[in-house]
Amino acid sequence: MTEPSADLNRAERREWWIANGRGGYAAGTVAGSLTRGYHGLLIATIDPPLGRRLQVAKLDATLIDGKQHWPLFTNRWADGCVEPAGHGVIDSFRLDGRMPVWNWACGDLSVEQRIWMPPGEDSVWSVYRLLRGRPGAVPRVRIALLLADRDHHHIGRKGDFDPILALDGDARLTARCADGHDIALTAVGGSMRIDRAWIERFALPIERERGLPDQQDLLRVGFAELSLGTTAWCGLLATVVPDAETAPDPEQALERFRQNDRALVRTARTHHTQIPDLPAWIEQLILAADSFLIERPIGTLPALQPQSKGASVIAGYPWFGDWGRDTMIALPGLTLATGRPEIAKRILETFAGFVDGGMLPNRFPGAGETPVYNTVDAALWYVDAWRAYIEASEDLDALAQVFPILESIVTHYRDGTRYGIGMDPADGLIRAGEPGVQLTWMDAKVGDWVVTPRIGKPVEINALWYHGLRVMADFAGRLGRDPQRYRSAADRTRAGFARFVRPDGAGLYDVVDGPDGDDARIRPNQIFAVSLTHSPLDAPARASVVEACAHHLLCPFGLRSLAQEDPAYRERYEGDVWSRDAAYHQGTVWAWLLGHYALAEYRVTGDAAAAQTRLAPIADHLRDAGLGSVSETFDGEPPHRPRGCPAQAWSVACILDAWMRLERIRVGKG
Repeated sequence: MTEPSADLNRAERREWWIANGRGGYAAGTVAGSLTRGYHGLLIATIDPPLGRRLQVAKLDATLIDGKQHWPLFTNRWADGCVEPAGHGVIDSFRLDGRMPVWNWACGDLSVEQRIWMPPGEDSVWSVYRLLRGRPGAVPRVRIALLLADRDHHHIGRKGDFDPILALDGDARLTARCADGHDIALTAVGGSMRIDRAWIERFALPIERERGLPDQQDLLRVGFAELSLGTTAWCGLLATVVPDAETAPDPEQALERFRQNDRALVRTARTHHTQIPDLPAWIEQLILAADSFLIERPIGTLPALQPQSKGASVIAGYPWFGDWGRDTMIALPGLTLATGRPEIAKRILETFAGFVDGGMLPNRFPGAGETPVYNTVDAALWYVDAWRAYIEASEDLDALAQVFPILESIVTHYRDGTRYGIGMDPADGLIRAGEPGVQLTWMDAKVGDWVVTPRIGKPVEINALWYHGLRVMADFAGRLGRDPQRYRSAADRTRAGFARFVRPDGAGLYDVVDGPDGDDARIRPNQIFAVSLTHSPLDAPARASVVEACAHHLLCPFGLRSLAQEDPAYRERYEGDVWSRDAAYHQGTVWAWLLGHYALAEYRVTGDAAAAQTRLAPIADHLRDAGLGSVSETFDGEPPHRPRGCPAQAWSVACILDAWMRLERIRVGKG
């Protein structure tokens, strides 16, 4: 993934993202400019896992060789000026695993730069080494230290950050924040000095596109001066958890990070012994998958197994936290496809403590917050996540412990729970919804306007309900219990599900028994009636679903959320918050659906290799937008510009899971 990056638009369009396993992250553009308020070198989890605060915004480096100076960074300003334009001396950029690597070409000098976050730490390294120099010359790197202390969703303004600055020797600077925690910066191979000044009016063009505040001010607290050598790394370590007893060693820290990435790929290879080779882009997705997995404090919450730390999934970087629906959809791909069933188990046991009224929270709560249960599908995806885990692990002890909780989900969905969710005894289907509430994954809401209310009996909810009943029958049998009541309920639901089949043969209704009758709009939700392990449809109906999705919705990077010929179709996901939310599920392409489409196509055609080719465009996408990861959404029309979060958990997970499953089938048939 090595390419020149002198073109500013391309260098800013391509972003690198690193996560630390605690919910914190580092992010920026290849150009080194800020284009989002979320860009920064250290967004730390001061109150884990969701209390994320921007701590180190920029470390702007200038290479100095005698009287010559080369800025190794770029800044955009509110008046439209780009100064300096350091992207012009980028010789190449690449990812080494997940680590961004720049080669800077400055006259006779060539300098390499790397950035990484040590796993499990709210810390970041930015280091340099001289690849080519002049005999006898010792170039220097001068780095401006631009800090902040703000919630990562907010934009900084002059005067809102007033830290107490102190030097500890000549190589360590600390900034004491208002709540008492320190941001500590240590120079390895150089020295530090305090030089305090506000740098105002950085432009944030992506925030401007999104109709949000688009200028920020940052506090420069000082400078670091580093001496470049050809035999060792020099650089900065920034952290909010300083270890004063240990001298930082960039060489060792770098090797530990690279070893961790190599171990993740090795674990996946060892787990999938029947797959002889993993393409480079699949290995990149394996690394991307790890970026979404976090530790989550459980506190006093009941769990299946007493443990001090649970586990969860960040739904997407930069702005999402951990969500019930997203976590369960993503779990098989992030953990089981990567050979890490022990993490899958920790996540499932962590969420067991949040099941209430047969439901999982939509938004997983932060400290002191109340769970929000406005989701009809999260609990059903939870049942499917347990199916995937048990199939991978045969862990019947864990299944026996969770089975009463899974039973409670079925009971509450049958008898009724929040938001009108319950089974209609007339047809065995699940109805859901109340005015003003969005319950399915198509959950955009603008003020009081629910864009896609889908009140009634949504197609994917009932596909998941049928599938879940079949899974529960299997679970009961594995545990030596009577599965008949689940089988009988599944048979009844399957008979009722025939109501979704459109008489014109064009797939399925999106919702039946809605306020205005049956909804015939062509949406991708029907694909789950084929992609899930247990389908309620016969072969001709399954084929009609795949044909309808292929004809109306399929794009290289996913499925449109609404057919193009629909009057409500929006071809671009752009503009202010209202415009974007109005388009979110009205034509926007969703990458996570591509994995389900590929599985559904295989189940209709029996051709695993052909179905697998549907996933191939993602390999090219990994070199665009959020480098090494998969975007949340894309425009409905060519060129299908990436939109939404540049790194989305279920986008990565569903594509990775589908590729692995199809590859096992393909190799097995070979």
